[in-house]
Amino acid sequence: MYTKSLICCLLLLFVGNNSNEETMTWDESRKLTWEDFKADPNLQSDAVALTASGITFGYSVKTSGRRIIDFSTSVEAHFYPNKSWYFEEKGNDYILSHEQLHFDITELYARKFREQLKRLKVNQNLKEQMKRLHTAINEALDETQKRYDEQSSHSINTEMQKRWESFIAKELTSLEQYKS
Repeated sequence: MYTKSLICCLLLLFVGNNSNEETMTWDESRKLTWEDFKADPNLQSDAVALTASGITFGYSVKTSGRRIIDFSTSVEAHFYPNKSWYFEEKGNDYILSHEQLHFDITELYARKFREQLKRLKVNQNLKEQMKRLHTAINEALDETQKRYDEQSSHSINTEMQKRWESFIAKELTSLEQYKS
């Protein structure tokens, strides 16, 4: 019989990263470890772990007079160690891989966002277009994170967990040119 362990994911969706808060930028060669989860566990929670991750976004525009003539963007998938936690006695490699996939999903949506931003053409509504894209990508990210937890039953459904791992790996590969 499975022990029902609830695992949560907290999405922190920021525009830019103006704080001095510790962050880890997604890197395919570096996976999360339990040492990265530095917050105190929520004793009121049924969750075994909580991953705080999100997309940071910034941009600059170059103008000539009042006209926008060029722009650049910065999009990163970040993990927030001081907002992420786990119960040491319940944490194991399997649960850690579930948490890693939450961070990987964040990177997937950062790539999708970069792809959409690359398609933008310089125009006088550019700032509003970027704002709408940012809102839409964060809504899609949030929905996917929730669907992942629901379908995998917070990792309890091992078959669905494997399907999600395969799906996200394929999606990340398909957007390789937009990786961090």
